[in-house]
Amino acid sequence: MRTEKDIIGEVSIPAEALFGVHSYRARENFSNQVPFPVEWYRATGTVKLACYRTVKKLRHALVKEHPDMIAHLRIPDDKILGVLETAASEVSSGSYFEHFIVPAVQGGAGTSINLNINEIITNVALRGVGREPGEYDHIDPIETANIFQSTNDVIPTALTVATMQLLNELEEAINRTRFAVEQLETQYRNALRLGFTQMQEAVPSTFGHLFSTYSEALSRDWWRVSKGFERIKMVNLGGGATGTGISIPRFYIMEVVPMLKKLTSLPVTQHENLPDATSNLDKWVEVHAILKAHAVNLEKMVSDLRLLASSGGNSREIVLPARQVGSSIMPGKINPVIPEYVITSAHRIYANDQKITALCAQGCLELNAYLPEIGLAMIESLKLMISMNQTLRDKMLHGLEVNTGVAARRLFTSPAVTTALSPLIGYNRAADIAKRMQKSGEDIFTANEALKVLDGAKLKQLMEPDNLLKKGFTMDDIRDVL
Repeated sequence: MRTEKDIIGEVSIPAEALFGVHSYRARENFSNQVPFPVEWYRATGTVKLACYRTVKKLRHALVKEHPDMIAHLRIPDDKILGVLETAASEVSSGSYFEHFIVPAVQGGAGTSINLNINEIITNVALRGVGREPGEYDHIDPIETANIFQSTNDVIPTALTVATMQLLNELEEAINRTRFAVEQLETQYRNALRLGFTQMQEAVPSTFGHLFSTYSEALSRDWWRVSKGFERIKMVNLGGGATGTGISIPRFYIMEVVPMLKKLTSLPVTQHENLPDATSNLDKWVEVHAILKAHAVNLEKMVSDLRLLASSGGNSREIVLPARQVGSSIMPGKINPVIPEYVITSAHRIYANDQKITALCAQGCLELNAYLPEIGLAMIESLKLMISMNQTLRDKMLHGLEVNTGVAARRLFTSPAVTTALSPLIGYNRAADIAKRMQKSGEDIFTANEALKVLDGAKLKQLMEPDNLLKKGFTMDDIRDVL
């Protein structure tokens, strides 16, 4: 064991642990087991790496112009900065995550996150210069590893980086889902089906039309997600505690975000009003609303397909791939578990949206103390959205079948199909055919033959997919069947 101390007192830490007193106190204070997102941890390592490289760049500039200021500003030498860079780079790759002991649900605006990562970087760096963890006289978690940084600019910037990286994944996942839906749209473009309004039989339609509504919605989702980068790209890195840049060299303030952009290849840029970027977190409300809209579209799609697949036996218009046994007591039962997974995940996203909205509004004066929970909800939603798309595409859309024969028979035995006759014979005569179909269960051809309303050949012509699927009708269309 080793002894570490802070202004509160001393604690005993395992000798080889890379965390320290600050992380230890946070774990003791916040006694939950919700794991911190590794994506945010890695992004913080990347931000720290940008900070150290900027400090090194500052040091080299000072050597040329103001060498007497290096010691005064307590800027580490190149060797120390080098081991800090190495440690931060390793954190950015996910190394040492087992030493990150601060739970995700916490108080403190992210201070515990920042200090835990500082301690990890410091202790890794100490080992890099032949020292033992905890020998902070040589490299200190605050004096050295946190040089020119604040929790209040590093941690939200890292959240932005993590979010952008996940948005990249989500954008690709949506495109793949859209492609799978478009394949179904093409395959079943002219397959007739009965359209519904308010869950009641309405008008003739096709599966092509149905799948096209999903592909169009996914196109909008992709477009909105692609614009998410623009909505969150402004960061407050370099602004320090409240965005005023107090106690931070102007050189560092001007150079640190370009350095981060170079490291990440992401479109991050420094906010023109750093106090605003530190105080107001409405960008997370805006971007999460984009995720919510996508969740709504996915829920609508799987709910529709689940409904069409819910009839018994061979009467289902849609057949979903069988993925797992649906009951421990009912033999042969298969449940629509993929739609249920998507719907469940969507409702977690709706809950996260409310949480982010409420907590972003809880910002007080210069800072919002609830960034850790806002970030946790944001990352959870993004990862759920990526998973929802992957699962929907691989486990349901691939392998989904349309029972075209069942759908066509259902259409022609539904009184709703008589809507297509109204321009020719009027509502009332079409209603006569519909009424007979309702009573007898006959299809439209048999009912018409009994009532002698239309010539059979003309009716068959009207019921052809090309005629049923026209966008409206012209006078020539009427003349063709008169």
